[in-house]
Amino acid sequence: MSFLRKRNFKVSDTFVWLSCICVFYSCQKDFKKINFSIDRKLSNSSLSDKPNIIFIVGDDIGYEIPAINGGQSYSTPNIDQLARGGIRFIQCRAAPLCSPSRFMLLTGKYNFRNYTIWGEMNQSEKTIGNMLKDAGYATCYAGKWQLGGGDQSIRTFGFDRYSVWLPFKLCPENSEGPRYKSANIYQDGGYLPDSITNNKYSEDEFADYVMNFIDSNRTKPFFVYYSMILSHFPFSPTPDDPEYSSWNDTLKSDKTYFPSMVKYMDKKIGLIISKLDSLGIANNTIIFFVGDNGTPSKITSVFNGKKVTGAKGTTLELGIRVPLICKWPGKIQAGGISGDLIDFTDFLPTLAGVAGIPVPTNYGTLDGFTFYPQLTGIKGTPRTSVFCHYDPMLCTDSIPLARYAQDSVYKLYETGLFYRFKNDLNEKKPLPDSTLTRYQRQIKQNLQNVINSMHN
Repeated sequence: MSFLRKRNFKVSDTFVWLSCICVFYSCQKDFKKINFSIDRKLSNSSLSDKPNIIFIVGDDIGYEIPAINGGQSYSTPNIDQLARGGIRFIQCRAAPLCSPSRFMLLTGKYNFRNYTIWGEMNQSEKTIGNMLKDAGYATCYAGKWQLGGGDQSIRTFGFDRYSVWLPFKLCPENSEGPRYKSANIYQDGGYLPDSITNNKYSEDEFADYVMNFIDSNRTKPFFVYYSMILSHFPFSPTPDDPEYSSWNDTLKSDKTYFPSMVKYMDKKIGLIISKLDSLGIANNTIIFFVGDNGTPSKITSVFNGKKVTGAKGTTLELGIRVPLICKWPGKIQAGGISGDLIDFTDFLPTLAGVAGIPVPTNYGTLDGFTFYPQLTGIKGTPRTSVFCHYDPMLCTDSIPLARYAQDSVYKLYETGLFYRFKNDLNEKKPLPDSTLTRYQRQIKQNLQNVINSMHN
């Protein structure tokens, strides 16, 4: 008390002073709680502002398949409705086969930068899954994996939950067993037991998994990458066909079932759309639908009144032109059609724009151009050409390297062959330099400059 008396304090003053100190620290503690609460609400608010993203890839679905594009052989009402409610891009190009296309799509890089073998991606790569997971998204992968590595790769590439077919590198693909009926499904760390998958249709299992994931994450932003099994060979009955119950041959294929497979693919897409509507989150969800390469060569379709035969596996127009449709209610104007050039490296930067995050700078060289402005009606800077380095490195046959650049009319190969493919779909008539107009010479030089710029 002597200390207090020297400063003319009274005991009552001391009590008040100590009380104030206690109040101060108590308030400070409360302020910290309040600030933490505010920070948490702001963080949750910023996440809730992000749209959900569903990215659907149809297997072996060329541009001529959806009715909305002019296809006349198939029933695709749900895909068509997506297009009517959003925008479709009529100049999207993939690689001629699925594995090279998917490498480009997921990493935003051309194949010469990171593609070394069929069906196995180096775990040092970063993907759209990594980008969106780091941005706070719950992530899910369902359907065909074909990137090797099983659980370790799937999680390394940014996916929290998954249900997939072909989780490990296998050549040929059919060594994994059935693709459709009684398929081997690898889900969240291991294969499902036969008692669950026996006689079940794999696309049903994957679509159900996607819908359950959406249900579980409806209150936070999620990213679903749905790599559909349909409508790849072998062509076989779906559960909507009476022959399904007796069909047990893994390799047997009958192309007369291809229209039914396309119809069933569309049906699964419709169920996912209905799930979004039922949860009341459709307006905060953007859906992409794209094919991974052209339609198989065994399939002939009617397209805009003409018969066309698929050219999967070739660099011809019917082997690489694919449908691309995007719907985002309130953001994308309904019924839009864009002739802007798109290639598969463009999806990573575009999804960064959708999520409102910067394009990663630590993923190595990225080749894509964002088309996010075109989605939202803002004038963007579209590509003047697309490029492809196609060296699939299949397990069995050897396909020679092909490198080319093109716009929507002309294509130039690294070999020097130059085509006006718009009127020469099978590329039978290369244009000699002696016949080129001044305009065509300039186009050829521009495409040559693109090819020259693509090196390690």
